Amino acid sequence: MSPTALKLLSDAGGNFVVQQIGMDVIRSVVFDVLTGKNLRDSTEVLTRRRISVLNLALLQMFVRGQAISSDFVQQLPYIAAHILASKRISKTERWLAQWALGLTSKAVQNVLTDDVSQIAAYRDQYIDACREVIAKHEQEFGILTGSVGFDSGDQTPIDGFFLTYLLNAIGSQTLTIRGSEKSAYGKLFEKLILGSLLAILDFQYVPFGELENPEHVLWLSSRGAKRESDATLFYEAGKGVRFDIGFIGRGNSEISLDKVSRFEREIRMGRSNWYMATIILVDRIPQRSRIEEMAREIDGTIVQMSGGYWPQRVARELQRVLGYEHELIRMEVNDIDDYLREKLKVVPFDLFI
Repeated sequence: MSPTALKLLSDAGGNFVVQQIGMDVIRSVVFDVLTGKNLRDSTEVLTRRRISVLNLALLQMFVRGQAISSDFVQQLPYIAAHILASKRISKTERWLAQWALGLTSKAVQNVLTDDVSQIAAYRDQYIDACREVIAKHEQEFGILTGSVGFDSGDQTPIDGFFLTYLLNAIGSQTLTIRGSEKSAYGKLFEKLILGSLLAILDFQYVPFGELENPEHVLWLSSRGAKRESDATLFYEAGKGVRFDIGFIGRGNSEISLDKVSRFEREIRMGRSNWYMATIILVDRIPQRSRIEEMAREIDGTIVQMSGGYWPQRVARELQRVLGYEHELIRMEVNDIDDYLREKLKVVPFDLFI
């Protein structure tokens, strides 16, 4: 693969995303989410670009390999199985080998149960299945013929195996990259959105574990005894709120309720007990769902981010559970857009990434 494609495979973290689309776009995406737009809509263009680059890189790998060795495609499943059976391989090598066998990491877990001793048997089944499909297709439509190449010099004839293996690899690659980017974007923007929201509400970010002055400060990604919370704010001694954010769409309402119920209501820090309210942020809540009512029964609150100006809802919830006061609480709806846009200009994004 080309150096560009290999870098797209190896880099998918927050810094890579920021480098690819720039801080101005990052701020724009955060503003969109704060005003009710869907995160996936804002990041789909970059995901599609990465997939397209890798699609062409896989084609280049097939053409180059076949140009060097006429039986490259025939040997590819054996090469891939051998790589996957190795004990120490990089993520890039593992992904490429999985795609050459029409697999993803999830498929390796579910189909092969992470057992490398099954790889050879799976490889043979994969080859046989492709052979049967190609033979049937040739009976119905004839033998595939043609050639493909680049003006740089690499040229190769193509047949049923070339195209079938390539398309299977592209399909597996697409599933892998979408899953990878969903995770990368989720982790990045969870911090940026929560950090931005709480900074706008005048809470100061401090690194996890630091709490010299426990008033109006926030942590990101703190871990309690029961489970991880995405953000924790400390309002004043003994009073705080834990936040969890999830871009899960309508999904299953029980997912959101499970998030609420797994937080402790009290935590001990130093010599003091802290009462911790819980706020869960989700993309949307299904119509006629009782999830908000159920959350209140266990002292938690769910806020729907697809609702316009949901940051004001959060501010009002903080007022209810903490006695917190902020100008956003009583702000006119028509003024919130401009207010959030101006506040975002000074949010310390670099601290959250």
